[in-house]
Amino acid sequence: MITLTETAAREINSIIDEQELDRDAVRLRVGVKGGGCSGFSYLLDLTENQQETDQVIEQHGVTVIIDPRSLLYLDGTTIDFKDEVMGRGFVFNNPNATSSCGCGSSFAV
Repeated sequence: MITLTETAAREINSIIDEQELDRDAVRLRVGVKGGGCSGFSYLLDLTENQQETDQVIEQHGVTVIIDPRSLLYLDGTTIDFKDEVMGRGFVFNNPNATSSCGCGSSFAV
């Protein structure tokens, strides 16, 4: 499955609060799509739409959903959030990636 760190979950919950979303209805969709400089790009989206085939996990108060195709590429991935001098954003530690771009938003398998 996918692991969401406490730091990432706090940031997701902060975004949900800032956007005044319904905490009981909103889900964090994690996925991949073709594209990016390395072949695949990571996808994070707050949504209320959930498919029957989605895998659902609850971590640190955040409901995470992922479609079966994306899970093939993301199984074992840890999603963290970094707020550092050089940048701020979500970081994917994907053991399935054979390479990634310099910005960390795309990868190859």
